[in-house]
Amino acid sequence: MAETAVSVEAQGGASHSPLVSVTFQRNEQRKNKYLEAEPKALGITQIGLSVFQASCAGVFLAKGLSRYDIDIVFFISSLLIAIAGSVAVAAKNLHLPTLKACLGMEVLASVAAVFNLVYNIIKMSDFPHYCYHYYYDNHTQNYGEYCRKIEAAHSHFFAEGVLIQVALFAISVTLVAYTCKVVNCCSPAPKVPVITVQAPPAQQ
Repeated sequence: MAETAVSVEAQGGASHSPLVSVTFQRNEQRKNKYLEAEPKALGITQIGLSVFQASCAGVFLAKGLSRYDIDIVFFISSLLIAIAGSVAVAAKNLHLPTLKACLGMEVLASVAAVFNLVYNIIKMSDFPHYCYHYYYDNHTQNYGEYCRKIEAAHSHFFAEGVLIQVALFAISVTLVAYTCKVVNCCSPAPKVPVITVQAPPAQQ
C-alpha cells in the first residue's frame, strides 16, 4: 500500500533534504481489536451449545422421534455453527486470511442460528394433543397425567432451544462486528500519521 508523505524542506541550505516528514501508514495494531471480543470464550461457547443441539437432533433422528428431512437440516446447521466457533478460536492468532474466513463463517452461522431459532419455535408448539381424551376416561387417569408431563417436557425442551439459538445468534453477530472492524469490509483502513524529524545539515 502506497504511503502518503508531506515534507517540510530546509531553507537556504546546500542540501535540500527535508527536516520534517509526515507519513501516513496503516495502523498494524488495528488487528488487536478482534481480541477485545474475547473470541476464544465466544468460540468455545458456540462449539459447546451447537454440539449439544446437534447431539439432541441426532438422538431424535436415531430414535425416530422426529421428521428426517427437517431435522437433518437442523443437524447440519448446528454443525456449521460449531465449525464457525472453531474458526473464531483459530483467528485469535490475528492472521488476516483466518480473520476473513472467520467473518464468512460467522455470517453463515448467524443465518443458521436464525433457521434453528424458527425450527425450535415451530417444534415447541408442534406437539400432538393426545392428552385431552384422558380427561373423560377415569380408567386412564395415570396415563393422562404422564402424557401431560411429557407434553410439558417437550415444550420446555424446545423453549430451551430457542434461548440457545438466540445466544448463538448474538455471539455470531458480535464476532462479525469485531471481525469486520479488522478486515475493513465496510470502510477503507484508517491510517495513522508518523512524523520523522531529521537534524538540520551542519553549516559549512
